[in-house]
Amino acid sequence: MVLPGNPGRAFLLSPLDWNAVAAATALHAHPDRNFRYWLLTPAIFLLLLVGLFPLFYSLVVSFMRIDMMDTDTSFAGLYNYANLFSDMRLWAALGHTLLITAIALPIELLLGLAMAYLFLDRMPGRQIFISLLVLPTIISPIVAGATWRLLFDNRFGPINQVLGWFAGHPVTALWTLNPKLVYPAIIFCEIWQWTPFMFLILLAALSNVDKSQTEAASIDGAGFFRTFRRIVLPAIWPVMAIAILIRGLDLVRIFDIIWALTAGGPGTMTETISVYTYSQGFKQFETSYTAAIAFLVIVILTVVVTWAIRRMGLAK
Repeated sequence: MVLPGNPGRAFLLSPLDWNAVAAATALHAHPDRNFRYWLLTPAIFLLLLVGLFPLFYSLVVSFMRIDMMDTDTSFAGLYNYANLFSDMRLWAALGHTLLITAIALPIELLLGLAMAYLFLDRMPGRQIFISLLVLPTIISPIVAGATWRLLFDNRFGPINQVLGWFAGHPVTALWTLNPKLVYPAIIFCEIWQWTPFMFLILLAALSNVDKSQTEAASIDGAGFFRTFRRIVLPAIWPVMAIAILIRGLDLVRIFDIIWALTAGGPGTMTETISVYTYSQGFKQFETSYTAAIAFLVIVILTVVVTWAIRRMGLAK
């Protein structure tokens, strides 16, 4: 018998050896194709357990009446969900969230795009400047909010002092208490921290645009805006759409900056849906009602994200 891999060498094998060689050959020729799935099963099961169990448990809790005074675990039907529609504070918080998103997201997109165009060409110290611009994104939002609260301080904050130098008299603007100034303060802080995120993504997208097409359009006499609309925008749109979607979802669940900057105040004027949910769950201990709010937000975001993905042409 000449074994595979040993040409020219013959061995006399017993029947048991013949069976072993046949089994090994069959195993080598027909490996278990499902073996890789068996290897992934424990990890997938753990991820599903960690991710889906809290979700289903919250769904079950939302049909109960558990709060600080009562732990009634019996089925309460749609009691908590019916209360959502009469909770004006909830819908006001949702409106505050949409207001911040509608203002901050376009500004971050436009500033990020302008900065990406600025750094698209080679310049001295380009990498150093990009590294400095990205620094705000690596700061924790809660730390950023607390820092800006100090900067906006009426007595010791440098912002009022700098404004006073330009105005020629002391400025006592109450940025976190004045209803007319609190939203500009929040939005400015949000733009400061997350515009570099849009800048990095759009810079990478613009770097991959075919320069021969833009140069040909320039030779043909096309202006900047026409070139951008006809050539650049279609090329970077898939990346831009993903960036818009990511930042939009982040703004909808904004919590850290507002909690550190205003804690939802003055009153409930800057209370977003995340801040309101936190207050209901960890201050009022309305556990079941908080779970119902969470699922309402999940449903709204699912509908909005599905519509946005189809509208942006990301789902093909």
